[in-house]
Amino acid sequence: MIKKLNWEEVPAEEVNPSMSRKIVTGEKLMIARMKFKDGFVVPLHQHIHEQVTQVVSGKMRFWFGANKEQTMDLCPGDVVVIPSNLPHEALMVGDVEEIDTWAPPRQDWLDKTDDYLRK
Repeated sequence: MIKKLNWEEVPAEEVNPSMSRKIVTGEKLMIARMKFKDGFVVPLHQHIHEQVTQVVSGKMRFWFGANKEQTMDLCPGDVVVIPSNLPHEALMVGDVEEIDTWAPPRQDWLDKTDDYLRK
């Protein structure tokens, strides 16, 4: 079935006082449009999902690897593909708006068991 949506019609969820998101999901992938406040940290984590992150505004600083061996800054227009099971952490430098896509969908986000973001 084909779904047409507009981001303005998708309800926003406040995950914590520094993060809100809008989620659209299909059978095999999921996309989320998120807003973060300056200084918010997505803690080091990993998941089976392949992830594509696109920065719309602001700057994200990523660390990749179990010991944060690689650092990468993403600015508006930048896109990064994060392989399945790669540990990663992100710091928001300024207020950030970004879009993430995952395959398969993030069940922990859908059922709100993503405690690493809710603290």
